[in-house]
Amino acid sequence: MTKTTLMDKYPIGSLTIKKTDTNYRNIDEIFSYLKKQIESHPVATYIGDFDHYTHTSNLSVGEIADDILDAKNIIFCFGKALPKPEMLAVRPRSIGIAEMAECFVVSFMDAPNPDAHRAIEGWVKGIAIR
Repeated sequence: MTKTTLMDKYPIGSLTIKKTDTNYRNIDEIFSYLKKQIESHPVATYIGDFDHYTHTSNLSVGEIADDILDAKNIIFCFGKALPKPEMLAVRPRSIGIAEMAECFVVSFMDAPNPDAHRAIEGWVKGIAIR
């Protein structure tokens, strides 16, 4: 797991998983796994999927790096408290998956709640063969 600050603003975790290091053949299979993880968590709630590749490719101004074959986000929420209205700015959460020729690049923004962050990181690491 690599920790970086994307664009000098966003703390993210990312993991590059070679296709030979996972049993999943495509993003939809990975999403099925992640959806089960989310739905079995006592606090997390599955919200939906976003096909970022299709959305961007359909825009007249859309640009996608040549090496990205597919890109989607699975959207969910860990919110078990709403102490102030500004918390809505950091929810819901998502895990993004980009399919490349030889690997999947899985990324997510750091969750402020340590328990939620550990869960997300565990789900992502679970995509690779153990």
